[in-house]
Amino acid sequence: MGAQLRVYKQKISSAQTTKKITKAMELIAASRIQKAMARVKASSPFARAVTRAVSAVATHSSVDHPLTREAETIRRTAVVIFSSDRGLAGAFNSQVIREGLEQGERLRELGREPVYYLIGRKAVGYFQFRRIESAAEWIGDTDTPSFHTAEEIAHTLQEAFLRGGASEGVDEIVLVYNRFVSMMTQEPTALRLLPLEIEEAEDTATAAVYPLYEFEPDAETVLDAILPVYIQSRVFNALLQSSAAKQAATQKAMKSASDNADKLITDYTRLRNNARQAEITQQIAEIVGGADALSSS
Repeated sequence: MGAQLRVYKQKISSAQTTKKITKAMELIAASRIQKAMARVKASSPFARAVTRAVSAVATHSSVDHPLTREAETIRRTAVVIFSSDRGLAGAFNSQVIREGLEQGERLRELGREPVYYLIGRKAVGYFQFRRIESAAEWIGDTDTPSFHTAEEIAHTLQEAFLRGGASEGVDEIVLVYNRFVSMMTQEPTALRLLPLEIEEAEDTATAAVYPLYEFEPDAETVLDAILPVYIQSRVFNALLQSSAAKQAATQKAMKSASDNADKLITDYTRLRNNARQAEITQQIAEIVGGADALSSS
């Protein structure tokens, strides 16, 4: 009985130590998520405005620009997977990696070759372990993404897109990341970055009203200037969305771990009390038995 009590005490102590760690990580994630959400809210309007401006310029000009030019045959598609550098975030990384691989399978069914660009140590480690080739990798800047990282990624993607699939580049770019929906929901999202899809509404009454633009010196030069800004803004917004979603997933996972530790502590405490009660009962029975033996002798 004594050995059993020591085992239960050790398990209770381990669960209490684990709870302290998970509770601290939960509080850290809760403090970081507010800043991450604020950065997402600050960047999203600019990203939408840039996309809307590019769509308006491309729609109201007759320039054949690589930004909106659809390749006759799409040979290679860049699949950019946004993961995190750290774990302990539940299914955050596994679901976005699975979405990226499923996107690659769908592309193969269409006769297109997926070219993977990886962001975050978890995606890089996953692809290296399974020996899946990737075109480029970025690690170390996923918790609080900087715009410099977005510029590097955007520059690499832009160069690959301008080369084209026939010259070891890509004809299409798809971003795969976890979109922050709420504190409890992070949704894997696949966004086509380039070529930009221009939707023309048939009903002019419901069509979006774009501002009037004057191109100086010409529309092609304007689009050349907007192209890097558009890619950078969309990539940076995806980085911020992924960062906020990761902090929310970490908080949710650590809260679940703390609740599980509480349950373990309660269960082991009950088992320890039962074992101690059984030991006390056994000792009383031995004392009573000894007293009866002495009195009968």
